[in-house]
Amino acid sequence: MREYTKGMGTLLRLLIKRDRVRIPVFMVSLILITCSTAGAFENLYPTSDSRQMMAQSMVNPAMTAMLGKGYGLDNYTIGAIMAHQMLLFTVLAMAIMNILLVARHTRADEEDGKIELIRSLPAGRLANLCATMLLAAFTNIAIALLTGGGLYLLGIDSLTLEGSFLYGTALGVGGFFFATVTAVFAQLSENARGTVGLSFAVLGVSYLLRAIGDVSNETLSWMSPLGWILGSEVFVTNLWWPIGITGIVAVLLLAIASVLYSKRDLGAGLLPTKPGKRNAHVSLLSPFGLSFRLQRTGFIAWAVGMFVLGVSYGSVLGDLDSFFVENEMFQQLLQPENGRSLTDQFLTMMVSILAMIGTIPALMSVNKLVAEEKKGRLELLLSKKVSRNRLLGSAFLLSVIVSFVMLSLTAIGLWVAGNASMDNGMDFWNTYRAIIVYLPAVWLIIGVGVLVVGMLPRASFAGWIYLIYSFFVVYLGDLLEFPTWLSGISPYGHIPELLVEDMHFLPVLILFILAIGCSVVGFIGYNKRDIQA
Repeated sequence: MREYTKGMGTLLRLLIKRDRVRIPVFMVSLILITCSTAGAFENLYPTSDSRQMMAQSMVNPAMTAMLGKGYGLDNYTIGAIMAHQMLLFTVLAMAIMNILLVARHTRADEEDGKIELIRSLPAGRLANLCATMLLAAFTNIAIALLTGGGLYLLGIDSLTLEGSFLYGTALGVGGFFFATVTAVFAQLSENARGTVGLSFAVLGVSYLLRAIGDVSNETLSWMSPLGWILGSEVFVTNLWWPIGITGIVAVLLLAIASVLYSKRDLGAGLLPTKPGKRNAHVSLLSPFGLSFRLQRTGFIAWAVGMFVLGVSYGSVLGDLDSFFVENEMFQQLLQPENGRSLTDQFLTMMVSILAMIGTIPALMSVNKLVAEEKKGRLELLLSKKVSRNRLLGSAFLLSVIVSFVMLSLTAIGLWVAGNASMDNGMDFWNTYRAIIVYLPAVWLIIGVGVLVVGMLPRASFAGWIYLIYSFFVVYLGDLLEFPTWLSGISPYGHIPELLVEDMHFLPVLILFILAIGCSVVGFIGYNKRDIQA
């Protein structure tokens, strides 16, 4: 075994140096958000009556599908609120971080030829995989310990020592589970795109299984690793065995990944690849067609996922009507305005989140140019009769089309399922325009991506930071009582909520103009800067 892992320590130090900025930024951000949210809950719900009022508002299918089944609702302490409303989303953030980390240091480095260079040196066959998984393990352990310690040091009565460290352990084990899932797919797929796509597919299926199971069939929830995590009932009964099961499965997946890696050829994947056609399709003669072909599989997966996500939330809208009728306390929280139903007002909380999720594939399309540039492939295109404007314009146009398609499919899925589940049905145009009105906000995020690609490609993460920031200020802004100017930085906060208010064209127009301005500056910078590998 020592022969297989020779040089692992040296590689681990190299990986730590490469991620010396990414990992600390993520750790600090996640821990600060987690601890500040717990403190905000204590300030917002200081009395038992206020917490029980919140508990009643959580007992509905939509919130169960989004956040998970509530535990301790009969005694809704700050700890129970924290675990119910934050644990799932923080585990999702951990999963995404681990998927990207493992894919970047395994299949992506192998695709770029870096692993071949390492293997030419006195390094064991499993050295890189083991170093990567050790880095993931150390990162998850550090987050688990610091999060658990931070929650306990807040001094809130219901945030007990055991519960706090169980919360942190749930984050760490959940994140490491998806790190091992990615390690397995890194052996099956022959490229980083497939590895990330398959790993995110598992994450998406896990979320949907848990959502459907929590609402209708508990057995389905226990088929999802996210269901295992939430089954620990943190800060309520503090069950450690679901976390232990998750950890055991993660270790088994790591063993499987190691065996597969030791047997496959370097640069190859174990899944059979479909041979290409003898002659290329005419669409590949244009940058737009080539860009679409490279990302076609991902776009299809995202399209299906967005439609299913719309259906999953639309399917519970019928139950909301009866819930609101029977719950006088919730009717006091959401007073009908201008003839708008309580369901419409509740749905506005979900529409902006769905729009932000639909922004992800569009932003990925723009950033694809940076990835291709780093690999030296853009020079081959630009050496032909392809201008820089045409190249960047093709990526920009594709991202705009993708954003329109993703939001449209989400609206259609929401309407189809909502229309079937509600007695009075849903008006298609009202549902569609309530989501499609977010396009200018999405286009501004795309414009920021184009601006970064054109001016400072090394900072391609800026678009993601802006999107993540928007998610937190929109989702947690009222909860954490952020100042108004913080939410004003996010474009999604300026979009009118058409289900409960009239259309306001001025903020939408301003966002559209800003999107165009960012894109124009990005095009100018792209024409002037060097294209470097």
